Amino acid sequence: MDCIQSIQKAIEYMEEHMLEKISYEEVASQLYMSNYHFHRLFSMITGITANEYIRNRRLSMAGQELIMSDKRVIDIALKYGYESPESFTKAFSRFHGVTPNAAKRSGILLKSFNRLVIKIKFEGGAAMEYKIVKREKFQLLAKVQAFRNESISEEGNNEIPDFWKQCGANGVFDVLNRQASKHDIYGVCASISKESSFFDYGIGIEYEGGDIPEGYRIWEVKPILWAVFQCIGTNSECIGETWDKIFKEFLPGSDYNMLDETDFELYPENSHPDVFCEIWIPVKKKQ
Repeated sequence: MDCIQSIQKAIEYMEEHMLEKISYEEVASQLYMSNYHFHRLFSMITGITANEYIRNRRLSMAGQELIMSDKRVIDIALKYGYESPESFTKAFSRFHGVTPNAAKRSGILLKSFNRLVIKIKFEGGAAMEYKIVKREKFQLLAKVQAFRNESISEEGNNEIPDFWKQCGANGVFDVLNRQASKHDIYGVCASISKESSFFDYGIGIEYEGGDIPEGYRIWEVKPILWAVFQCIGTNSECIGETWDKIFKEFLPGSDYNMLDETDFELYPENSHPDVFCEIWIPVKKKQ
């Protein structure tokens, strides 16, 4: 299933079960994706997380029902998944800018958040350069840390950049470089399990055998087909921009689907001055 079809199916499922107790984890299971892969796919393509979509749709529907019916606030709060009038009032006021009781008065303006409709939009005509590489299984010696799935889409979240800084300050790169003859650095990420609300992110170097330092581990990368993209720029901002293009431009219009496997940033020891890093995503040709 390609990325656009997956998002459309996710939206259909959420709309059909909007009044039930659902979360992005349940939607991911319906698509047979890991929580991490679905969360990233949905937020990259739509600009919001699946949980935000569910919350905004419920509050929009609740607002319409408040002004169109004589139902009590507590009844509407319970209908749209809130356990108390207080929690509903807080969320409603944040979204609409007025309290539920104020919304029942005539002439009050409320916000409407309509159902998402995914459309592929072609614009600009700019080419996105990439290459397809077949690579055999390899191993990395890596310093690994678990991060919340939500951290990849939270505005202003710097947990992973901070992890890089900590590794630099704590001598991790010195340890890695002493273990190998090739000094290309990898930033690898993958879901811990399909059901987990965390994903693993590691900083590593190709493992050539030998002792494994305490606090490090071996990360095995499967033999697979890769789509490779250069991040052109002088700082890490180009990474996010390249990921955005991958999800919104490359995947919807290409002959490849992205697999729910390890992907990584590669920082070659010797690269072009304009290239900050490369992004390698695991892909499979569409049938």
